[in-house]
Amino acid sequence: MAKASRDHKTNALRELDAAGIAHEALFFEAEATMTGVEIARAQGEDPDAVFKTLVTQGKSGEHYVFLVPVASELDLKKAAAAAGEKAVAMIKARELLPLTGYVHGGCSPLGMKKTFATFIDETAQLFDEIYFSGGKIGCQIRMDPDDLGCLVPFTYADLTV
Repeated sequence: MAKASRDHKTNALRELDAAGIAHEALFFEAEATMTGVEIARAQGEDPDAVFKTLVTQGKSGEHYVFLVPVASELDLKKAAAAAGEKAVAMIKARELLPLTGYVHGGCSPLGMKKTFATFIDETAQLFDEIYFSGGKIGCQIRMDPDDLGCLVPFTYADLTV
């Protein structure tokens, strides 16, 4: 289990450490303009095993979190069906920080200001470990996707185009 230095701790890493859940925190230099695929390749990771965290709002006004592979696109119709909504839409980037506590490009499904219904693309089940944002740009977490459910209840679903 990785321990990050105090100045690198994010809410996501604090939650994992407090729960004693096995994970690895990975820190790297990243340009704000880099795509998830570019980051995965630069880190020598399989882009299919690296997941981006997307936040949406349903017609009901509820917010939902979706994790999909960085090389894939969230299918909003599939996402709405998974969430039991008529429709969902991506929230605006400026709404992300006040809602979740995270910035665009550094949003983690762990350690958000509140817990939202969370869905992970079913392809995560193909990997013993997946990568996702550690809560800031230049930080990833590598861990067993099923262990994520110990802190954030989630549902696997077909979510991509």
